[in-house]
Amino acid sequence: MKKFAVIMSVLLGISLVMLGFGCAAGGPSQASVEVTYDEFMQNKHISEQVEVAVDGTLTVTLVSNPTTGFQWSEQAQIGDQTILQQTGHQFMAPEAKGGTPPLLGSAGKEVWTFKTLKKGTTTVSMDYSRPWEGGEKGEWTFSLTVVAK
Repeated sequence: MKKFAVIMSVLLGISLVMLGFGCAAGGPSQASVEVTYDEFMQNKHISEQVEVAVDGTLTVTLVSNPTTGFQWSEQAQIGDQTILQQTGHQFMAPEAKGGTPPLLGSAGKEVWTFKTLKKGTTTVSMDYSRPWEGGEKGEWTFSLTVVAK
C-alpha cells in the first residue's frame, strides 16, 4: 500500500510539472475580449492587452448599433499581419430576453475573429464612425495589443 502511495505521488508530481511547462510554453489557445456600451460611455477610447498561444484564436466583441448610423470598421487594422490574421467579422443582432423581442433600435454586437500565426507582439484597432463623407469619425476607438506566445 505504501508503494502505491509513493507511485501515485510521483505520477502526480510529474503531471503537475508537465502542466506547468505547458502553461509556460505560451498563452491560452483561445482568448476573448468584450467591451460593453457602458465601458465605452465611461471611456470613448479603450486600449487593452491579451496573450494568446501561437495557432490560437482570438475573439473581439464590441457593442454596436447600426440604427444610429455608426459602424465599426469591417477590417481591423492589424499592425503586423505576419503575427495575426483576421479570419472573420459579423454583426450579431440583439437577443430577445425572457420571450420579449428586443426594442427597436437596441444595440447588438460586432464580433471579429483572429488567428495567431507566429510569436510576437502586434496591435489591432477598430474605429466606430459614421462612414459617409462628413460623418463623425472615431467616435469610439478600440486598440488591443496582442502578445502571441
